[in-house]
Amino acid sequence: MIGGRDLTANVRQNRIAELKELGRTCRGDILKMTTVANSGHPGGSMSSIDLFLTVFSMANISAETPDNPSRDRVVISHGHTSPGVYSAMARLGFFSTEEVITGFRHSGSVFEGHVTRGIPGIEWTTGNLGQGLSVGVGMAIASKLTKKDYRVFVLMSDAEQAKGQVAEARRTAAKFGLNNLIVVIDDNNAQISGRARDIMPVNIRENYISDGWEVVEVDGHDYAHLVDSLELCLHKQDKPVAIIAKTIMGKGVSFMENDVAYHGKPLSPDDCRKALSELGVEDDLDYFINARKRMKPKRSVSKIVQEYPAPDTGSPLVYPADKAVDNRSAFGRALADIGKRNREKVPMAVIDCDLKPSTKLEDFEHECPESFFQIGVQEHNAAALSGALSSCGVLTFFADFGVFGIDETYNQQRLNDINHANLKVAVTHSGLDVGEDGKTHHCIDYIGVMRNLYGFKLLIPSDPNQTDQMVRYMAATPGNFMLVMGRSKIKPLERAEGGLFFGEDYVFEYGKIDHIRRGNDLTIVTHGQVTSAVVEAADELRDEHNLSVSVLAVPCPLDLELCDFRDLLKGKVLVIEDHNSNSGLASIIAMEMISDQILPEA
Repeated sequence: MIGGRDLTANVRQNRIAELKELGRTCRGDILKMTTVANSGHPGGSMSSIDLFLTVFSMANISAETPDNPSRDRVVISHGHTSPGVYSAMARLGFFSTEEVITGFRHSGSVFEGHVTRGIPGIEWTTGNLGQGLSVGVGMAIASKLTKKDYRVFVLMSDAEQAKGQVAEARRTAAKFGLNNLIVVIDDNNAQISGRARDIMPVNIRENYISDGWEVVEVDGHDYAHLVDSLELCLHKQDKPVAIIAKTIMGKGVSFMENDVAYHGKPLSPDDCRKALSELGVEDDLDYFINARKRMKPKRSVSKIVQEYPAPDTGSPLVYPADKAVDNRSAFGRALADIGKRNREKVPMAVIDCDLKPSTKLEDFEHECPESFFQIGVQEHNAAALSGALSSCGVLTFFADFGVFGIDETYNQQRLNDINHANLKVAVTHSGLDVGEDGKTHHCIDYIGVMRNLYGFKLLIPSDPNQTDQMVRYMAATPGNFMLVMGRSKIKPLERAEGGLFFGEDYVFEYGKIDHIRRGNDLTIVTHGQVTSAVVEAADELRDEHNLSVSVLAVPCPLDLELCDFRDLLKGKVLVIEDHNSNSGLASIIAMEMISDQILPEA
């Protein structure tokens, strides 16, 4: 079966011959683009190119309709082999070979040094080794939840098998019976510092078998063997499959083969010409070198096509002022309500890392057990697969403690941001509010960390009523969100004149600052869990010391609009926050005041 079609023996033989010829041509493309760019990874690209060509030829994807929602997904985990990926896809018609060779790694091109989502056929931006299998697991789960029944292929290196996240993803795939997942590993026993088996021995075959996978070993440069093995794997119905392909670094050029120096070292123009001659490929190197010189730096934007669910978010639950409720419980109830409303309408997934009693996911699990995924103590894997899930038309929530969902998984969230995922992260136990647990569990840098990410929207609710509305807002709004909550119970906020501040007449607006108390002697700016204590203090200052205090609660500190409060901020201003003061709200307020020329009056 190639391209989703059963082939006769004669057609199959011709196709294998075509793939072999394409492999020779693509090796020339790899060498040209890395030499023209004077950077890149030719060695691993040449060991993987036969795998790329075989998978892209046999997967149910089309250069004419690369965004078909029912297409197979191909994830490249070892993203540094982009020269091989780009050359294979260009020769298969996804984009122009000339554009790739000329523009590879150029600031005026979309063809970055590591594979980039938005280029036709590229499903996920990768490069940080060890994350691709988690991404594939997320996409394979999405295939089942959306009932589109596509397959997911993940191509990986042997070196990254040493990473712990790969083991986490292996176990997860087996646990959830992902028989639609096929992994192809380039086992060339070579990485940048030497032989993979010397740098860190890994029992690749045994690890996959022991975790419940089917394992097939093949010659990674024998197209007939590759096609037969992959076709066999496509018909496996009971478990995920790993194909371990024995390959040779730099395959096809005698002086490059098995030389780890060419992991990330391009050939000089003279050596490139020798290699092209050995491959029997046209030497048009000068043409591409000159074409590159004519390129101008520009902002190149890849087009990402993504499905966004449209859930029924229902009506907010309103908590009365006389009863203390923790924000995390309000989150859990709102999430369960959304799940119940959309059970038969919108595919949904909630990811837990063995914290469901604390993150309040038990109500959702009870309402929608088929959409609840227990990943265990595997935060890195959970964060990565959640992002991938969310990119496939599944409304995805990932709940965790702040120190795990933000601090520990920062790089995974960074890649979710880079990939323009649609992930809804909800973290609890943030700030010093978990004081009894000790400093290892004090997430007091959540604003500072999230400021580093360009696409995430940060939501910090002041009470359970605002929490409920934020959960419904983020569920209905495309994009990545981070909802940050504390642990303790707090009473819903009231207005000075009485009545709930975030009551039935309140509608959450992203970026809007909440003016909870009004006064002229002092302005206190705060956020989140400590807001109730700040309001209590302001009321005490008013009642016992005759001080008129304004309280501004900032639920969206990454998108401030201070102009409406210019007069207040010219007076005495105090920032109170449960956060590292070097990177929290205080630093943002100071920066914005200077930027807007809001300066204290003498």
